[in-house]
Amino acid sequence: MKRGAVRDFLNIMNGHNYYVDSRWNKSDLVYTFETGSKIEFFSVDQPEKVRGPRRDRLFINEANNILYETFDQLEIRTRDLVFLDWNPVSEYWFYSDVKNRLDVDHIILTYRDNESLDRSIVQSIELRRHNSNWWKVFGEGELGDSEGKIYRDWQIIDDIPHEARLVKKGLDFGYSNDPSALVDVYFYNGGYILDELLYQKGLSNKQLADVIQNSQKAPVIADSAEPKSIDEISAYGVLILPAQKGPDSVNQGIQFVQEQRMSVTKRSLNIIKEYRNYMWQTDRSGKITNVPEHHLAHSLDAIRYAISSEFPRRKTNAELNKVREEKKVLSQFDSRSGKKYFSGTPYLYK
Repeated sequence: MKRGAVRDFLNIMNGHNYYVDSRWNKSDLVYTFETGSKIEFFSVDQPEKVRGPRRDRLFINEANNILYETFDQLEIRTRDLVFLDWNPVSEYWFYSDVKNRLDVDHIILTYRDNESLDRSIVQSIELRRHNSNWWKVFGEGELGDSEGKIYRDWQIIDDIPHEARLVKKGLDFGYSNDPSALVDVYFYNGGYILDELLYQKGLSNKQLADVIQNSQKAPVIADSAEPKSIDEISAYGVLILPAQKGPDSVNQGIQFVQEQRMSVTKRSLNIIKEYRNYMWQTDRSGKITNVPEHHLAHSLDAIRYAISSEFPRRKTNAELNKVREEKKVLSQFDSRSGKKYFSGTPYLYK
């Protein structure tokens, strides 16, 4: 459940002078109207809410980011109407399991149907007409063809097989604006299985260390951009190592992941959401670049760190050329100085 939905609700209530503070339960996120009707906001990753009391009407925001089983549990506990909304970036369970039911109406709404949308937002949307797939989805509300999607063909599985072996944990740091993401990476039958352990903002390094220590043990591969955090977590007794980085390491890591057979547990909701929406950026002409979008890649970055650590980093062409030049210079120097070099380091020999 997005906090933005709660904020929008409160803004609308205040804007129309409907809001009464005593009717708003901040801890349970429930507003009770004068008639006795209630509106409740909750996240679908709370099992007690999914399988909780019945309701008259249900609205699911970004329905493409939840599992069909979750929708099914919510629908059977709703008496009258269920509303779903989503940006149709790619097919999901609605198109295969729900759309053709006789009791379902499928309505396409776009920014043009929002009468209260600020003119500057309309102009910003229409400036992106050049991006054909983006415009098809966000401008016209039509089903996208997943052009530019980075990862494909991941399998969603019920659980981790007993024979699977935990090889690494991937950790991407966050705090105020971004969540920290911690992922278990298992090896099984020639492929990798991903299981989400943590996806949360505002956690200290001590809290991260506690989560890691209270889970199944494996080396943690973390974002090397935060050496201080790595040192602090290590001081709490966690085996944690910085991810390999270098020129083009992001794209190399993506390629490593692309080359693997990947599965993800169905409870890993944030991994699944990021997987479905992780795209290559496009330039102003609509051409797909080799630069990934980073705004929704916290779990995927953690996965990339862990998977990349399973393979040696490939040198770029520039690095290979530099090594060749160094070898050429060192071989000339060696014949004159009587010194032997290994990886650029001089060792005297007798």
